[in-house]
Amino acid sequence: MAAESVVGHLKAINPQGLGAPLIVIMMLAMVVIPLPPMALDMLFTFNIVFGLVVLLVSVYALRPLDFTVFPTILLVATLLRLALNIASTRVVLLEGHTGTAAAGKVIESFGDFVIGGNYAVGLVVFAILVIINFVVVTKGAGRVSEVSARFTLDAMPGKQMAIDADLNAGLCSQDEARQRRTEIAQEADFYGSMDGASKFVRGDAIAGILILFINIIGGLAIGIGQHDLEAGVAMRNYTLLTIGDGLVAQIPSLVLSTATAIIVTRVSTSESMSSQVFRQMFDDPRALIVAALIMALLGVIPGMPNVAFLTIAAIAGGLAYVMHRKSRQLEVVEAEPAEIELRPEQKELSWDDVQTVDIVGLEVGYGLIPLVDARQGGELMTRIKGVRKKLSQELGFLVQPVHIRDNLDLKPNTYRLSLLGVPMGEAEILPGQDLAINPGTVYGELPGTPTSDPAFGLEAVWIDSGQRDYAQTLGYTVVDASTVIATHLSQLLQENAHELIGHEEVQELIDVLKRSAPKLVEGLTPKPLELGVIVNVFQNLLREQVSIRDLRTIAESLAEQGHKSQDAGVLSTQVRIKLGRQIVQNIFGMASELSVMALHPSLEQILLQSVQGQDGNVMAFEPGLAQMIHSSLKQAAENQSAKGEAAVLLVSQNLRSFLARMVRHAIPGLHVLSYDEIPDDKQIRVMASIGAPNAESGS
Repeated sequence: MAAESVVGHLKAINPQGLGAPLIVIMMLAMVVIPLPPMALDMLFTFNIVFGLVVLLVSVYALRPLDFTVFPTILLVATLLRLALNIASTRVVLLEGHTGTAAAGKVIESFGDFVIGGNYAVGLVVFAILVIINFVVVTKGAGRVSEVSARFTLDAMPGKQMAIDADLNAGLCSQDEARQRRTEIAQEADFYGSMDGASKFVRGDAIAGILILFINIIGGLAIGIGQHDLEAGVAMRNYTLLTIGDGLVAQIPSLVLSTATAIIVTRVSTSESMSSQVFRQMFDDPRALIVAALIMALLGVIPGMPNVAFLTIAAIAGGLAYVMHRKSRQLEVVEAEPAEIELRPEQKELSWDDVQTVDIVGLEVGYGLIPLVDARQGGELMTRIKGVRKKLSQELGFLVQPVHIRDNLDLKPNTYRLSLLGVPMGEAEILPGQDLAINPGTVYGELPGTPTSDPAFGLEAVWIDSGQRDYAQTLGYTVVDASTVIATHLSQLLQENAHELIGHEEVQELIDVLKRSAPKLVEGLTPKPLELGVIVNVFQNLLREQVSIRDLRTIAESLAEQGHKSQDAGVLSTQVRIKLGRQIVQNIFGMASELSVMALHPSLEQILLQSVQGQDGNVMAFEPGLAQMIHSSLKQAAENQSAKGEAAVLLVSQNLRSFLARMVRHAIPGLHVLSYDEIPDDKQIRVMASIGAPNAESGS
């Protein structure tokens, strides 16, 4: 059984997971065990190929996060190269007296062929490689990594708030938001790791210089002192072997340093590096034309390398001509043929000529047309679809499509939102720029065009897109022009959701419910309740920001209470009681203790005596008392908001409806609940008593 268990465990091992342990074992073996020349040749060749593969992967990666394992690979490659240096040094010092082939063909080839067998040239070439690697590539890549890591960490709060803003506006789902947050964390970890990994490559360059001198000095001492070689022979053998060894190690090191520089200077795009470079450099042929003219002028000057200059000028001019022809062909393909419209015949008017009012409308000035045109890269249509999807899920019914049209009467950069044909919101935006919104906790001022957020009235600044990261580091929430419109639309639809639902929408909801609960629908409508009464109840709930997603609970409550009353206000109150747990959780979350405001008993008694009609629909009391209630509630609500807590007024059921209508627009953000709506397992803590004698306002 034990043998079978071991065999089972061995079969379960993933071969891909053996790579890292094998490399560690290989490095330890190279340090401890003397390697034959053939093994050194294979390992040096593997090292060169490995560096080239890493470089090509860096070039073909679309964004840095596609190669997040790069810092670890950089560390492993550096350690592998150093282990190879130790192994080759052992062979060079032990067998260098036998000739330049003592350490294998790879080192001999680099010592003889690459530098022509001249160790003076080899020293110069090695020094140049080290300077390029150490001073230029590695130092620059390390600096870019350090700055990128710093700015990425500084921009994290702003990017997080931008994700939250997109999520609240319905522009992304929970899964997409979670993925974007993960990518932000990975980006910070990646650049931080690259900052440290760059130090490995820099240290490797320094180690290469020290190993070179140690090998030459040690080789001369061993060759002359132990093997009785002549000074010239010892100098030639050990120097060529050492330089060959250094070049074999430094070339992969330079390749990996170049890969490091490429990966940290990449900008995330949907194109490969070659496509990106070719498109950005050669899309406009004017640069090639000017370069060709300059080279042609230099080529006709006597004494200049005329053939080389004129050849390059011809190549540049030919490439410019090809690019110009290609751009012209694209313009012809993309251009839409003009159609000659025939003058329509006059016909009699019909009911089709009477246009109905759009339930939700968006009018844009001609300057904003590119935002709604997908062919021009406009994303507004996608954003609006996201808003409708999110609101439909939250409210519990399908939000109607948004009818978009251009309006030449508007200013070029102005848009107007309308509901049932009535304009509800209008603002001017700057397409091509981003809106930096001040959430109240920014760390500095931002240059730009001051304005205010159309949706919530917060202070904001229009900035260039290049300032996005800087603005996020200061704590601003940065969104583009399409998101501004989409957020304004979302806020408008949410506040006026009760106007979006009518008989057709309610009938659709009832039909959906009928498929899963036919008996419940049969006991609901048309008896005891007509469809119009149910519509009014749904509108009352949505007017007070109560979702109708729990359609079964609403229908059960209406079916139960419909035999007692046909009044939509009374029915809405009973439905709210049934939905009490949902309402409380939307306000307080999972908190077990609810911090609320309440009316002083004397004030509540006065208001109860003033109630006229069912459910407190009508109340009659002095205007001065209404002013006192309003000011006290406003002050208390502001105190609650300052503490970061929800502002909730808890009153008796007969007063709730009237007080909710009273404060709905006067004190935004104040929720009015009845005692009957609080679940039994929740504790109540009264933070303020409204109308208490001998107390300040709001206390």
